[in-house]
Amino acid sequence: MPQTAAVISGIQRMVLYETRARYFLVGSNHSQTKHRVLKIDRTEPKDLVIIDDKHVYNQQEVRELLSRLDLGNRTKIGQKGSSGLSKAVSAYGIVGFVRFLEGYYIVLITKRRKMADIGGHSIYKIEDTTMIYIPNDSVRVSHPDEARYVRIFQNVDLSSNFYFSYSYDLSHSLQYNLTLLQRPYELWSAAVPSTEEEVHAQGKQDSFDIFEDEGLPTQVVYGLQNEPYYKYVWNGKLLERIKDIVHPDWLMYIIHGFCGQSKLLIYGRPVHITLIARRSSKFAGTRFLKRGANCEGDVANEVETEQIVHDASVMSFTAGSYSSYVQVRGSVPLYWSQDISTMMPKPPIRLDQADPYANIAALHFDQMLQRFGSPIIILNLVKKREKRKHEKILSEELYPAVINLNQFLPPDHRIDYIAWDMARYTKSKLCNVLDRLSMIAENVVKRTGFFINRSDFYCHTLRPDDRWRDVGGFVTSTGRLQTGVLRTNCVDCLDRTNTAQFMVGKCALAYQLYALGMIDKPKLQFDTDCVRLFEELYEDHGDTLSLQYGGSQLVHRVKTYRKIAPWTQHSKDIMQTLSRYYSNAFSDADRQDAINLFLQVYQPSEGKAHLWELPTDFYLHQRSTMALQYNRRSYTLWWSEGVLSYLPVPYDEVTCEDTMKTIKVRRMNQFDEGVDIYTEFFKPYELTSFDDTFCIGLTNSAREFMPKSVGVDPSPFTVRKPEETGKSVLGKSSKEETILQRKTAASAPPPPSEEAISSTSEDDSEEDRDDEGSVSQRSTPIKLLTESGESSRMQEEIQPQQAMKEPYGRNLAVCPAEKDLLIYERFAHLGENQHTVEKTERINLANIICLEPVSHFKDDSIYAVSLPQVDRGSHEMFESHVMTGQGQVRALCREDMLMYREYVKNRYM
Repeated sequence: MPQTAAVISGIQRMVLYETRARYFLVGSNHSQTKHRVLKIDRTEPKDLVIIDDKHVYNQQEVRELLSRLDLGNRTKIGQKGSSGLSKAVSAYGIVGFVRFLEGYYIVLITKRRKMADIGGHSIYKIEDTTMIYIPNDSVRVSHPDEARYVRIFQNVDLSSNFYFSYSYDLSHSLQYNLTLLQRPYELWSAAVPSTEEEVHAQGKQDSFDIFEDEGLPTQVVYGLQNEPYYKYVWNGKLLERIKDIVHPDWLMYIIHGFCGQSKLLIYGRPVHITLIARRSSKFAGTRFLKRGANCEGDVANEVETEQIVHDASVMSFTAGSYSSYVQVRGSVPLYWSQDISTMMPKPPIRLDQADPYANIAALHFDQMLQRFGSPIIILNLVKKREKRKHEKILSEELYPAVINLNQFLPPDHRIDYIAWDMARYTKSKLCNVLDRLSMIAENVVKRTGFFINRSDFYCHTLRPDDRWRDVGGFVTSTGRLQTGVLRTNCVDCLDRTNTAQFMVGKCALAYQLYALGMIDKPKLQFDTDCVRLFEELYEDHGDTLSLQYGGSQLVHRVKTYRKIAPWTQHSKDIMQTLSRYYSNAFSDADRQDAINLFLQVYQPSEGKAHLWELPTDFYLHQRSTMALQYNRRSYTLWWSEGVLSYLPVPYDEVTCEDTMKTIKVRRMNQFDEGVDIYTEFFKPYELTSFDDTFCIGLTNSAREFMPKSVGVDPSPFTVRKPEETGKSVLGKSSKEETILQRKTAASAPPPPSEEAISSTSEDDSEEDRDDEGSVSQRSTPIKLLTESGESSRMQEEIQPQQAMKEPYGRNLAVCPAEKDLLIYERFAHLGENQHTVEKTERINLANIICLEPVSHFKDDSIYAVSLPQVDRGSHEMFESHVMTGQGQVRALCREDMLMYREYVKNRYM
């Protein structure tokens, strides 16, 4: 067990009980051995009064407490139907508390679904929520506009792409979370004494040690709990009212964006590829209503995308191999907007405010330097040549801003600016867009490097690769750190940006797999199972982000830029364009109001203009317009204090006084449920079905992408033709492929789910059904209308032929050629003569061939094998096992006492 570990939330399930005067929220850990109670007052019409019971209850104490509350709140003792305590709802977490014009509401998560697993830490997606009004009806002060605010708030669909985790900080990257655990032991041992008395008191209350007097030392682990990165937290304002009142286990922070995970099987070895996208909650909104940046440097449509690759055969963060790569997309950091009142598909771009000293861009890049380090690489994909100047306006403003900021930075840490007109390259028949993008991606990955928590393999030294030598980043004793980030943008940051990010991610994936020892060269080819799986993951990622910001799915995909998309894709692109235009014109305003209300950018109050009465929300997102700035930032020293001294390493990840303040340290037992990720993941106290486990339902490269035909190379890095793959590039399998899948159904993995089948078009599914019908007719044995004996004999002959053709790939009904038969007879004759020895002649084998033993065992042969040597430890273990079976138990050692102590404590205490 490591000396540091992430703290697992002690409240993962909760039940809300109701009386006339109070709500009682009873939260428990997953094993339901520890419980906490939150009391919410219902007699206050507009205030939120919450009392956190600091005591940690066991199961028996909670039952006694609830029975006492039930008995004490009954109107008539002994009368049926007059129970004073009733169960309102079961939940998995608190989203937050919100108030409009009346009293407070509590928002609870009622359904969840597991989406990914990273080192035993589960990531869940919110499936359903409930919103409960807290004050009692007797004290409720009604308001006519309350119902409208509730409808606007509920327009934010919490069941659509909101994620949370009980043990993993989703607002930070994997690099931050793992480097936090790898910090020196002296830091945590020095941080504990300030709160040692509190921790010891809490430890004695939470866990009673019956072996404390026996002198057995408790193995201490420092549990770490850090503050989230609030830029990517979407319910931070909803929890702000109770943050300083309740225990930290009640606080659960959610992110918005995308999370997907797929399994790559490399000759049976599972490698999980996870894609996590975190959408910024600052300056958040819809496509034409949120453009550019606000006065604090937060840009619209800012999304941080992280791809995580890890060897799933080892679960632990300390013993396993984990790698990640982060890149960012976001609107151009300038004051600009588009007027949608003209009802044009592409409204003209206008610059709202002059910024000659690039103050807004400086605030934005200062945030990036703190979080990602240097170098910051900008990939600007907007158009350069246009008949009527449109997108070019942004490039003409962004490039001088970068030049102005770079003149004050040290040369080694300046911002790199890459401008490339991707749309113009796409129209050219002579230029290959993806080849140019792959060159840019190779250069970017070599500059920034990537994160991996293990040192280089020795095989990289024996067989060095030229590209591996040039990889940048910060090399440490335990691996590599990514320093710097790629920031990609076009106008909308949707279609072109997603394709560019896919190409950079594909290049980074090759280096990650090479660093993990999975491939021999850091390069991946298109049309392999690995890249197809990764491309599907990125397209789901792009569709989700495009729906959130633009109102439709992607219009141009990777296949479009590869120019291999089917002719039906053009009509789909037109439909997506129309859907995006309709959403932007008619529904984006309502969605923007819902986002502003959910993020508490606008808070209703009496005497204040209603949200729907505001002509614009510009003043809600621009704080500088409502108050004068007394502390104006320097135009030359535009970065935060202390950032440059640690570059290229990001300031947020270094060990300094400011970053240590955001971390809470707790001394805990090694086997405490609060840090035991083994118990959290495997849940040995539950009876679970193997078919219901999360890893079974993962997208599998062998099941979904590898061809089902016989004799195919199972490597996911083998280039395949479109007709040879399990899932065709064009989205539709051919007739021969359907026949092969039908004939190899016994040995093939299970078919895809109904959801995957329903995602294809109706025409495709009808053609597939016709093909299946024709296959079933051909594969049915034909009974001849002759005598019964002859028909049965024919059927017996046909069935072995079909069974033999499947594994050997040859039809035995066709006789071999005469030449092949002659070769086989000669081979069989040689085999017979190999073992026959004429007894009349004595042959001296030493004169023919000299045979020398190469085995380490003296008596080894095909008839006898010498017994292997067994060490003393194995002897003792076997003797102990036999003695235990006979009723003779050996003396317990220290490890046995520790194990038994934890069992008794978790089972009976």
